[in-house]
Amino acid sequence: MTITSTLNARIVEGLYAEALVLSDEVRSVFDLSGRIEATGSNEDALRIALSCEALRTTTRMMHAMAWLLNHRAFFMGELSAFQLRRYGRLAPDFPTADPMRMMMFDASVRELITATEHFYARLLRIDQQRREEYRGTGPSGLDRLRARLDSLTQSTAGAA
Repeated sequence: MTITSTLNARIVEGLYAEALVLSDEVRSVFDLSGRIEATGSNEDALRIALSCEALRTTTRMMHAMAWLLNHRAFFMGELSAFQLRRYGRLAPDFPTADPMRMMMFDASVRELITATEHFYARLLRIDQQRREEYRGTGPSGLDRLRARLDSLTQSTAGAA
Protein backbone atom coordinates (compact mmCIF):
# COMPACT_ATOMS: atom_id res chain seq x y z
CA MET A 1 0.00 0.00 0.00
CA THR A 2 1.33 3.39 -0.87
CA ILE A 3 -0.06 6.29 1.04
CA THR A 4 -0.21 9.28 -1.23
CA SER A 5 0.84 12.79 -0.34
CA THR A 6 -2.42 13.31 1.53
CA LEU A 7 -0.86 11.57 4.52
CA ASN A 8 2.80 11.42 5.38
CA ALA A 9 5.00 11.11 8.44
CA ARG A 10 5.24 14.89 8.93
CA ILE A 11 1.47 15.32 8.90
CA VAL A 12 1.02 12.42 11.32
CA GLU A 13 3.64 13.91 13.67
CA GLY A 14 1.86 17.29 13.60
CA LEU A 15 -1.48 15.68 14.32
CA TYR A 16 0.12 13.61 17.07
CA ALA A 17 1.50 16.74 18.77
CA GLU A 18 -1.93 18.38 18.52
CA ALA A 19 -3.57 15.28 19.99
CA LEU A 20 -1.14 15.26 22.92
CA VAL A 21 -2.03 18.85 23.76
CA LEU A 22 -5.75 18.18 23.45
CA SER A 23 -5.48 15.02 25.55
CA ASP A 24 -3.65 16.88 28.29
CA GLU A 25 -6.32 19.58 28.30
CA VAL A 26 -9.05 16.93 28.48
CA ARG A 27 -7.29 15.25 31.38
CA SER A 28 -6.96 18.49 33.31
CA VAL A 29 -10.51 19.69 32.63
CA PHE A 30 -12.11 16.36 33.45
CA ASP A 31 -9.96 15.56 36.46
CA LEU A 32 -12.99 14.65 38.53
CA SER A 33 -11.21 14.20 41.83
CA GLY A 34 -12.80 16.73 44.13
CA ARG A 35 -14.91 18.36 41.43
CA ILE A 36 -17.87 16.02 41.74
CA GLU A 37 -17.98 16.38 45.51
CA ALA A 38 -17.75 20.17 45.17
CA THR A 39 -20.94 20.29 43.10
CA GLY A 40 -22.97 19.23 46.13
CA SER A 41 -25.63 16.62 46.49
CA ASN A 42 -28.36 18.78 44.94
CA GLU A 43 -26.65 18.83 41.55
CA ASP A 44 -26.90 15.18 40.60
CA ALA A 45 -27.71 15.98 36.97
CA LEU A 46 -24.53 18.03 36.61
CA ARG A 47 -22.43 15.28 38.19
CA ILE A 48 -23.88 12.68 35.85
CA ALA A 49 -23.44 14.93 32.82
CA LEU A 50 -19.86 15.68 33.78
CA SER A 51 -19.06 12.00 34.26
CA CYS A 52 -20.68 10.94 30.99
CA GLU A 53 -19.07 13.61 28.85
CA ALA A 54 -15.71 13.07 30.55
CA LEU A 55 -15.85 9.40 29.61
CA ARG A 56 -17.00 10.10 26.07
CA THR A 57 -14.39 12.82 25.47
CA THR A 58 -11.46 10.88 26.91
CA THR A 59 -12.47 7.79 24.94
CA ARG A 60 -12.66 9.87 21.75
CA MET A 61 -9.14 11.11 22.36
CA MET A 62 -7.87 7.62 23.19
CA HIS A 63 -9.20 6.37 19.84
CA ALA A 64 -7.55 9.30 18.06
CA MET A 65 -4.24 8.64 19.82
CA ALA A 66 -4.37 4.93 18.96
CA TRP A 67 -4.99 5.77 15.30
CA LEU A 68 -2.10 8.21 15.27
CA LEU A 69 0.23 5.78 17.05
CA ASN A 70 -0.57 3.10 14.47
CA HIS A 71 0.26 5.52 11.66
CA ARG A 72 3.46 6.64 13.37
CA ALA A 73 4.46 2.99 13.69
CA PHE A 74 3.72 2.45 9.99
CA PHE A 75 5.86 5.39 8.91
CA MET A 76 8.68 4.18 11.17
CA GLY A 77 8.48 0.73 9.56
CA GLU A 78 7.16 -0.99 12.68
CA LEU A 79 3.80 -1.92 11.10
CA SER A 80 3.19 -3.34 7.66
CA ALA A 81 0.64 -1.86 5.28
CA PHE A 82 -1.56 -4.89 5.89
CA GLN A 83 -1.43 -4.41 9.66
CA LEU A 84 -2.21 -0.72 9.29
CA ARG A 85 -5.22 -1.43 7.08
CA ARG A 86 -6.48 -4.06 9.51
CA TYR A 87 -5.89 -2.32 12.84
CA GLY A 88 -5.48 1.35 11.98
CA ARG A 89 -9.02 2.48 11.45
CA LEU A 90 -11.29 4.87 13.28
CA ALA A 91 -14.86 4.15 14.26
CA PRO A 92 -16.96 6.22 11.85
CA ASP A 93 -19.94 6.41 14.17
CA PHE A 94 -18.34 7.57 17.43
CA PRO A 95 -21.02 9.50 19.36
CA THR A 96 -20.82 13.24 19.82
CA ALA A 97 -21.66 15.07 23.02
CA ASP A 98 -25.23 15.24 24.23
CA PRO A 99 -26.51 18.78 23.49
CA MET A 100 -28.65 18.84 26.64
CA ARG A 101 -25.65 18.00 28.80
CA MET A 102 -23.45 20.47 26.98
CA MET A 103 -25.69 23.34 28.08
CA MET A 104 -24.88 22.49 31.72
CA PHE A 105 -21.14 23.14 31.31
CA ASP A 106 -19.04 26.28 31.33
CA ALA A 107 -18.11 27.70 27.95
CA SER A 108 -14.50 26.49 28.30
CA VAL A 109 -15.62 22.88 28.84
CA ARG A 110 -18.00 23.07 25.87
CA GLU A 111 -15.24 24.50 23.67
CA LEU A 112 -12.86 21.70 24.64
CA ILE A 113 -15.43 18.98 23.94
CA THR A 114 -16.19 20.59 20.58
CA ALA A 115 -12.47 20.84 19.80
CA THR A 116 -12.04 17.09 20.41
CA GLU A 117 -15.03 16.36 18.17
CA HIS A 118 -13.59 18.50 15.38
CA PHE A 119 -10.17 16.87 15.78
CA TYR A 120 -11.70 13.39 15.59
CA ALA A 121 -13.73 14.41 12.52
CA ARG A 122 -10.52 15.60 10.81
CA LEU A 123 -8.83 12.27 11.50
CA LEU A 124 -11.92 10.43 10.27
CA ARG A 125 -11.87 12.37 6.98
CA ILE A 126 -8.18 11.53 6.53
CA ASP A 127 -8.82 7.87 7.37
CA GLN A 128 -11.74 7.60 4.96
CA GLN A 129 -9.82 9.33 2.17
CA ARG A 130 -6.84 7.03 2.70
CA ARG A 131 -9.09 3.98 2.56
CA GLU A 132 -10.75 5.21 -0.63
CA GLU A 133 -7.34 5.78 -2.20
CA TYR A 134 -6.29 2.28 -1.28
CA ARG A 135 -9.47 0.75 -2.69
CA GLY A 136 -8.69 2.38 -6.01
CA THR A 137 -5.18 0.92 -6.27
CA GLY A 138 -6.04 -2.70 -6.96
CA PRO A 139 -8.50 -5.52 -6.65
CA SER A 140 -10.13 -6.13 -3.31
CA GLY A 141 -9.42 -9.22 -1.24
CA LEU A 142 -12.71 -10.70 -2.39
CA ASP A 143 -11.81 -10.12 -6.05
CA ARG A 144 -8.42 -11.77 -5.53
CA LEU A 145 -10.07 -14.77 -3.84
CA ARG A 146 -12.56 -15.14 -6.70
CA ALA A 147 -9.71 -15.05 -9.23
CA ARG A 148 -7.84 -17.76 -7.32
CA LEU A 149 -10.96 -19.93 -7.15
CA ASP A 150 -11.58 -19.42 -10.88
CA SER A 151 -8.02 -20.42 -11.71
CA LEU A 152 -8.29 -23.52 -9.51
CA THR A 153 -11.61 -24.44 -11.12
CA GLN A 154 -10.15 -24.00 -14.60
CA SER A 155 -7.05 -26.05 -13.80
CA THR A 156 -9.09 -28.93 -12.37
CA ALA A 157 -11.52 -28.76 -15.32
CA GLY A 158 -8.59 -28.90 -17.76
CA ALA A 159 -7.09 -31.89 -15.96
CA ALA A 160 -10.31 -33.90 -16.25
